[in-house]
Amino acid sequence: MSTTMSERNVTHSTFVIDRTYDAPPDMVFAAWSTEEGKSRWFGGPSDLWTSMERAFDFRVGGRERAVGKWKSGTVSAFDALYWDIIPGERIVYTYEMHIDDRKISVSLATVEFRPAGEGTRLTVTEAGAFLDGYDDRGSREHGTRMLLDHLDAALREQVDV
Repeated sequence: MSTTMSERNVTHSTFVIDRTYDAPPDMVFAAWSTEEGKSRWFGGPSDLWTSMERAFDFRVGGRERAVGKWKSGTVSAFDALYWDIIPGERIVYTYEMHIDDRKISVSLATVEFRPAGEGTRLTVTEAGAFLDGYDDRGSREHGTRMLLDHLDAALREQVDV
């Protein structure tokens, strides 16, 4: 699909999600900062989405890539660049999303980790620029909440072992 200059536009959206997990901050941070940890929860539902490509280079200046195919045949791609990492405290990254061959968004995400009793309070703040008529309708926030539910399940499996 070609887009002319007159069809180009940007819609902005920002959201903040706070979650508390029954796992210590070092465990929650490892779930974001290690390939093994992130592979346990970051992706589409296994009955609807199949991973096609995964790359993970967690360091300032490092990149992460996750590509998967949905049961519908649609391919989604996540390409991130890490800008700021404070071990156990904060991760700041930018990322772009593609659906099939169309870039739909560019976002800035900040993930903060704070002790909360024996657990961890996690705060995700994201500012997204949705491109050229892509109507997010809240699906990015919904998808992020779903991923954080997957993170909770992955952490519970680790804690119960």
